[in-house]
Amino acid sequence: MSVSRIADQLRFIEEIDKVKAVLRRTRLLDNSRYENDAEHAWHLAVMAVVLAEHANVPTLDVGKVIKMVLIHDIVEIDTGDTFLYDREARRARESSERAAAERIFGLLPADQRDEMMALWVEFESRQTPEAKFAAALDRLEPILQNARTGAHAWKKHGVTKSEVLAANHHVAEGSEELWRLAEELIESAGTEISP
Repeated sequence: MSVSRIADQLRFIEEIDKVKAVLRRTRLLDNSRYENDAEHAWHLAVMAVVLAEHANVPTLDVGKVIKMVLIHDIVEIDTGDTFLYDREARRARESSERAAAERIFGLLPADQRDEMMALWVEFESRQTPEAKFAAALDRLEPILQNARTGAHAWKKHGVTKSEVLAANHHVAEGSEELWRLAEELIESAGTEISP
């Protein structure tokens, strides 16, 4: 392995350490503090392993799903976390996230840069079974967190039950079974938020 290649890889590894400082709007399941993006990615990776049997497509490439969930929020090193229910911010984020992906993945050697960029684009487009399942997990985790923390983030930001249902319905594209679970979790937290 060339010294230059490993130097580029280490530079990327050092850069992504910053994702540990990006706080999300959701709290840990024990409600003790806000979750950071690195914890979120780790949680999704474990969820991918444990919940893969519930994917709509039984031949899912779980390794690819794990890669997607581990890298999907790395762009937030540059852009910060964008709250799902902030429509204005979400519209504005697209080009800034693309630029962040190009900068951060651009630290890697070309072959790894291209692979990471392709995985990130695939996740964002939600067209493949793996991307649909990864996106389903990405939405299920904060639903679970809100259901277990008295709808903390939803109440704090005035999010209604109908907004939660509308913003998360694509969970069903990755897993009908997990969407049914998500609906139950939203319903259980429904007494805490407006219809």
